[in-house]
Amino acid sequence: MNPRIFHRAARSLGIAATTLAVMVASPAYARPDHNTPAAATVAASPVLAIIDGVARQLAVVDRSTSDRLSASAASDPVDLLTVKVNGRLTGDLRAANQRLLIAKGLPADTGSLLLLRLAHPDMRAALARGEAPLVAATPTDDSVTNVTAYDRSGGTVVLDAARVPQRPVLLVDVDTERALSAGLKLMREELSQRGIGQAASARPASRTSAAEVTAASGYWATKVNGVRLSDDEEPWVKGGAEIYNVVAGFGLDGKVKVDLVQMPYLDHDGTTYYPNQLLVHFSAYKYNLADVVMMEDDGDTNYSSLVKAIANALLVIVDGGAYTPLVNAILDAIPTSWYTDDPDFVDAWYTLSTGSSGRKYGAGANGWMDVAPYWVAPL
Repeated sequence: MNPRIFHRAARSLGIAATTLAVMVASPAYARPDHNTPAAATVAASPVLAIIDGVARQLAVVDRSTSDRLSASAASDPVDLLTVKVNGRLTGDLRAANQRLLIAKGLPADTGSLLLLRLAHPDMRAALARGEAPLVAATPTDDSVTNVTAYDRSGGTVVLDAARVPQRPVLLVDVDTERALSAGLKLMREELSQRGIGQAASARPASRTSAAEVTAASGYWATKVNGVRLSDDEEPWVKGGAEIYNVVAGFGLDGKVKVDLVQMPYLDHDGTTYYPNQLLVHFSAYKYNLADVVMMEDDGDTNYSSLVKAIANALLVIVDGGAYTPLVNAILDAIPTSWYTDDPDFVDAWYTLSTGSSGRKYGAGANGWMDVAPYWVAPL
């Protein structure tokens, strides 16, 4: 099991690490000709159950359809609602996409979230030789040790998640980029309706205070010059991450304000990125302090449930005249299934200020950001 997820789970659930290790211990690797023991099988998440069903269906399509899907997926991920397949399968795929939208708490008009992609670029040669691919669902758990794939007869093949298989594998995946965009839009709307506005877009209604005058004439922000997450050696079956941040502080009215900030470039652990991105906007903050919780959607996040939980936690916090860190309230609101990516907490930064500068390591020791103050001047 991934050590950082293990320790987060232990802290969140408030139990001994040794006890948790027994509860979620990963099963031993099963050879391709052996099924995973039933006792070691972890209950599938709703999202995984849906895309696993799609994978099972696509594995047994006719040869012509399979070849067409393989050729397309070898170049770029394929939107499964746009491919030409028989009428029954088309209906099944659309129904699966609707179930997927419900599982992720997204509006029905979000569009297609079902993707088909080649698991690894090195598999292109085998596809070009005409080798029949396996089809599997992308796991929604970073700590997965094996992956169940399906062959053309509908049989199961268990693959080692730590080793890229020689046989080509097509993966049914969630379009997390589209899901995150729709999810953050939904969260912003819900937070606004609950009275939790955004600091980045806030504009003072009058100039009756020094703080409001400052905000109207320009304000300080925190700029991210560089960012890097620890190399956690995610399995080959996982795609790039979709990272976003919950940035929270107290507004001029003493109520909590939240900005949701994407980092669409931050795809992989173990890589340093230099975005020059504004992360914290102090334009409408009462204090010169804010907290940041970095999160990831790699499949399972239910945005409707997440935003309700965060809003309920933050609405009860009252400004007591001195800054109160908001990280713990946000983390306590998130579902406790940390180790299954539902949703996946990455790291947190407490009390970034208008003067924060240099390398700041996350409280979870899973990453760092190089930050600097940045003056945002009015037009």
